[in-house]
Amino acid sequence: MFLLTLVVTMLLTAVIGVLVERVAYRPLRDAPRASAAITGLMVGIFLETANLALLGASRKTFPTLLEDTVYRLGGVILTNVKVMIVGLALLLMWALHLLVQKTKLGMAMRAMSVDYAILPLMGVPVNTVIVLTFALGSALAGAAGVLFSMAYPVLEPYMGLLIGWKAFVAAILGGRGSIPGAVLGGFILGFIEIFVAALFVSTLRDLIAYSVVLLILTYRPYGLFGEPYSARLRL
Repeated sequence: MFLLTLVVTMLLTAVIGVLVERVAYRPLRDAPRASAAITGLMVGIFLETANLALLGASRKTFPTLLEDTVYRLGGVILTNVKVMIVGLALLLMWALHLLVQKTKLGMAMRAMSVDYAILPLMGVPVNTVIVLTFALGSALAGAAGVLFSMAYPVLEPYMGLLIGWKAFVAAILGGRGSIPGAVLGGFILGFIEIFVAALFVSTLRDLIAYSVVLLILTYRPYGLFGEPYSARLRL
């Protein structure tokens, strides 16, 4: 049941990502980056509103896909579901890293982020690469949604909003263009939030966590694994 749910969700979100690229982003491909950023915000609002119209605003319970098994290691309590979530997330990020670094599609993606205009002159099918990029990113977002819902099985229309912002911050912290950096940035941000909640008032969690991130970026403006050219990447 879990594998079927994961695969179907990834396929459906991949289709949605391809449709979003075709309808919203492709007409603005040569427009300034600000136009694409604003379009992204509008697409997000449209999808959230469509979800509200179709499913309503009431919270729903995510079904149990795997039965919990509790493990106790000293004072640490783990469950098979939480271990599986972390392990599968790392596996997906490792597979993505290999795809980006070791395949022709990944080479085309990296080249497109550096110099989009020159790719057609080199015989690269730009539309195909962009569509596959959107499909891949959307499929991974769908997988993340399933894994998050298994850990916190309460569904509501805006559940992905804060997670999306934190993912963006983690990617900037790790360094644009670096998948291992994004993973490390996510773990650092999560560790800071848990550490703050354990030692201080939980309402200060985001304030202190993002202050620490801001302090790190002050001394490493391109992120932990970023380089000066990262700011020019078309991501």
